[in-house]
Amino acid sequence: MPDSLPVHLNRTDIHSLEVPNEFDATGSFDVRLVNHGEALHVHLHLDDSLSSVASLDATNHHVRTETDRLVRVTVDGDGPVRGKLKVVTGYGAETRYIDIYIPEGGTENEPVIVDDELSKPQPKPAAESESSLEDLSAGPILAAGGFTVLVAGLITLVLTESVLLTVVAVLAVAIVIGLLSIAVRSS
Repeated sequence: MPDSLPVHLNRTDIHSLEVPNEFDATGSFDVRLVNHGEALHVHLHLDDSLSSVASLDATNHHVRTETDRLVRVTVDGDGPVRGKLKVVTGYGAETRYIDIYIPEGGTENEPVIVDDELSKPQPKPAAESESSLEDLSAGPILAAGGFTVLVAGLITLVLTESVLLTVVAVLAVAIVIGLLSIAVRSS
């Protein structure tokens, strides 16, 4: 379970803030905004040193009446770093600073949360799983066939010096290519 930094709101008075003086983070952590009264807005800000290794998804947060809200501080850099987290309510009426310390190697201790959906096998879409002859168009096949017929005819002509044998060889290759083309189109 990740660390949690409690921030109490409206406990003693409207817009009141109660925060710890310091907080040691062993990695990413949640700021737990605990509202004991009426709804209010809370502004969070990381100083320059903290923002060099950590970030907030958003800085302004609405906390409903008597509810808790978690705000994630993601530590994605390496410490050691010491800085301040600024917490503001009442549009500046109340401001508190919390000293935050992130030790060296702070991101190494962070747990990896894996969604349950990732543990289930995912089916492969039929279109992507296998390529077949029907993915090919007839144009390239016929072009390759025509070139093959031409080469076969020239080789036969050179080797046999017989025009009749050359014509028979060319026709045989043309028939094979034609049958291949029909097979591709019908599947």
